[in-house]
Amino acid sequence: MMADLTFKNPELLWLALVLVPLTVYYVFQHRKNRAEFRFSNVAGAKAVGNTIKSKLIHLPFVLRSLAIALLVVVLARPQSTSSWQDVTTEGIDIVMALDISGSMLAEDFKPNRLEAAKKVAKKFIGNRPNDRLGLVVFAGESFTQCPLTTDHSVILNLFEDVKSGMLEDGTAIGMGLATSVKRLKDSEAISKVVILLTDGDNNSGSIAPATAAEIAKEFGVRVYTIGVGTRGTAPMPFVDPFGRTRYQDMEVKINEELLTRIADMTEGKYFRATDNESLEAVYTEIDELEKSKIDVTEYRKRKEEFLPFAIVALLLLGLELLLKQTILRSIV
Repeated sequence: MMADLTFKNPELLWLALVLVPLTVYYVFQHRKNRAEFRFSNVAGAKAVGNTIKSKLIHLPFVLRSLAIALLVVVLARPQSTSSWQDVTTEGIDIVMALDISGSMLAEDFKPNRLEAAKKVAKKFIGNRPNDRLGLVVFAGESFTQCPLTTDHSVILNLFEDVKSGMLEDGTAIGMGLATSVKRLKDSEAISKVVILLTDGDNNSGSIAPATAAEIAKEFGVRVYTIGVGTRGTAPMPFVDPFGRTRYQDMEVKINEELLTRIADMTEGKYFRATDNESLEAVYTEIDELEKSKIDVTEYRKRKEEFLPFAIVALLLLGLELLLKQTILRSIV
C-alpha cells in the first residue's frame, strides 16, 4: 500500500527535520545527566548497567520520535492512488465503414484509394488501445467484416482480407451506415462512433442515407464522414481484351452535400481527403476529437489514508507515557 500513496501537501514532510535538533538535544541531555551519577564502587555501576530499566532507557524517546514522524505524515495528508477511478477504461466503440466499390481502385492515392484507406485505418486502430473497434464494408450492399472487439489483432488481420469485388458493385452509403449503427445500437460505451469512408454517391441499397443518419441520431451514434478522391479526374485501371492493365481518366463524383448532412445530423464532421497525406491528417484529427470528448467525462476518486498513521502515532505516545509511569518511572 505504501508504494501507492501520494500526498496532498508533500511540502509538509519537511517538518520531519525537527527530529534532528530534538535528537541532538536528547543526546546532549542524556550524557549530561549520566555524568552526574556517583557510585561508591564499580560493582554497583555494573549492576545498574545490566538491569532491564537501563537497557530500555532510550525507548520512550524512540517512541516519541516515531510518533512525531507519523504525525508529520498525517499533516501531509496521504491519499490512496490505487482507488482512483477513470471511466476512460471503458473506451469508445468505433465502427469503421469502408467503401469497397470498384471506383476505390482509382490510383489518385498510392497504390490506390482502397489500399491507402486500409493502411491509414490500421494505423488509427493502433492508436486506440482502449477502444472496441469493428469493421463494416459496403459496395452495392453491406457486410460486417468484423464485429466490435478489443482484440485488435483480429480486426487488423481481417483488414488484410478486404478487397474490391467482395460484394456486388455499387455504392450503398445508407446500407453501410445502417449496418454500422446496428452494431452499435446496444452498446453501453460512453461514446459511439462510425467513421464512414466513401468515394462516390449513394446509388444502390434499400435504405436511404438520410434514414440511416436518423437511426444513428436516435441511438446516439456520432458519424464522421470522409470523401476520398482528388478533384477533377482520377486514373482508373481496367483490363483490355488482351489481359493488359490500362488506365482511363474518370471524373471524381463525391456527394459532399450528402456526407456533410449525415455528419451534421449526428453531431459529427465531414472531411475531404484528396491524397494519402490529407487522408492520414483526417484520421489524426478524428483521433484527437474523440480523445478530447472522452477527457471531459474523466473523473478520479481519491481516498484519504491518514487515519492508520494517526492511530499508530497515538498508540506510540500512549506506550511512551505508560512506560514512564510504570517500569521506567524511576530512571526517566
